[in-house]
Amino acid sequence: MSDVDNAMRKKLGVVRQALEEHLAAINENTTEIQALFDYLHDLDVKFDKISQRLDHFELQQEPAKPSVAPLERLEKKVFLVLYTEESPLSFQEIAGKAQLPVALISESISSLTSKGVPLVRSFFNDQQFVKLDPQFKEIQAKENVVNLSLQSFME
Repeated sequence: MSDVDNAMRKKLGVVRQALEEHLAAINENTTEIQALFDYLHDLDVKFDKISQRLDHFELQQEPAKPSVAPLERLEKKVFLVLYTEESPLSFQEIAGKAQLPVALISESISSLTSKGVPLVRSFFNDQQFVKLDPQFKEIQAKENVVNLSLQSFME
């Protein structure tokens, strides 16, 4: 029986050695995982600080006021039609509301765009529709960027 005991003890020793090696590997991996977790936590804290600084910077900075070149009389008429409408209009609808020939509308729209008036264009059934950019419309209402006045329409 002593041979059997010795053989069993040897086998148990081998198993114990394998378990100890496995436990050591688990401990090393746990340490590495903890180090990576700490590193990611530090990065997260740094990202939060950068985000706070960026938010603070954005709050201090005034939004850029759009620059629009002075508009001619026909351009002002087309602009006013677009400004007073909520939905996109076709060139024919703009011409009707501005009481201008359709041929002048395309030219006026191009001129408005080149002078800095942001327009939103869309197509439906091979027909182009145009409307004033909603953000610009809001800025125009608050700051009169285009410099529209009642007197400018009387001239």
